[in-house]
Amino acid sequence: MATCYSRLMINRIILLVVDGLGVGALPDGTDAGDADANTLVHLAETVDGLSLPNFEMLGLGHIASIKGVRAMVQPNGSFGRLGFVSPGKDSVVGYWEISGLIQKEASTVCSSGIPTKIIDVIEQLFGRKSIGRGVSSMGWMLRRYSMEHMATGAPLLWTDGGNTCFVAMHESLMAPVEFHQRCRETRKAVKDAGTLIRVVAQPVIGGHDMLRPRVGRKDFVIEPPGMTMLDVLSRSGQIAMGVGKVYDLFSGRGMTKAFPVASGTAAFEEVIGMLNKVPRGLICAGLDLLSEDAVQSATSVQEFDRRLPDLFERLRLGDMVIVTGDHGRDFSLPEQTSTREYVPVFATGPKLAQGVDLGTRPTAADVGQTIVEALRAERLPVGESFLDALRPG
Repeated sequence: MATCYSRLMINRIILLVVDGLGVGALPDGTDAGDADANTLVHLAETVDGLSLPNFEMLGLGHIASIKGVRAMVQPNGSFGRLGFVSPGKDSVVGYWEISGLIQKEASTVCSSGIPTKIIDVIEQLFGRKSIGRGVSSMGWMLRRYSMEHMATGAPLLWTDGGNTCFVAMHESLMAPVEFHQRCRETRKAVKDAGTLIRVVAQPVIGGHDMLRPRVGRKDFVIEPPGMTMLDVLSRSGQIAMGVGKVYDLFSGRGMTKAFPVASGTAAFEEVIGMLNKVPRGLICAGLDLLSEDAVQSATSVQEFDRRLPDLFERLRLGDMVIVTGDHGRDFSLPEQTSTREYVPVFATGPKLAQGVDLGTRPTAADVGQTIVEALRAERLPVGESFLDALRPG
């Protein structure tokens, strides 16, 4: 056994979490209105097939029947899919469970739109009446309310139907620094009132009828209410770098440093650039690749697939890469911003076992447990590690 461990001494883990990378509805998806959700399958059908040769080699074709994706006889990665036990279907729920924190209570604040008590707080702090306020996607809200937003300067609000309030402001109407500060104050005020988990500040740019997101989104989130893999890695003296929105989703707790980025592509480039600078620990990156536009989403996912060899070729002995998702994002379903789905999980690295079917894991917390075991930190309260399955035979 000692020989096996020496051959599988993991010193660095690169965890890539693709926002919305769903592969089919969870058993309780019906309760969330997501019984027919299947993000990658429906995306492939919409664009007449996806070309994902590197995901094929990792084993994607063994997880789901996706148009254009083959089931390789000899995958060079280990593969499976993750379920979620925590109620909800947003990034906070997903990332927290991946990190080993399972929430028990199913309290949804914004299921029918932004509640009046939260609207009142925002309007008081911004000194302006708000618009929007319903359950919607960002794209639809920007198209519907762009003229009114620019004419009145009213903060544009919407929600994903869970526990997140999104706030958008054009940079010409309020400086991003001031906008972030007011959203930070909103988060604190609603926290004091005992409601909501996340307030997202989304600056926007563009003309009156063509608003689009601006670089500089900021997520204001309560601290995780329990221990996460980042906490135990920090206690063990490990480095933990957060690329993209990861730092915000944990309120920075347990993170060594944050690296904000403008896009999923930029997040991947940041990870590549860190490989020569971060010799050990965890590099965790959130990649926003999927949007409401199917063609754009397909292009982004396929481009990410084509860039994966740039990462794999730079790995060294002792590295492990884990690629997964945080929830689904099936825009073929009406009025959906996120969907309650399984997500794929892939693990690969030099000298790791290949072609191992990790099966359907009941909780995404198995990823966190695997990471803390691999990096020799204390065990998390929940989750079962799949590190044994990755040991070379």
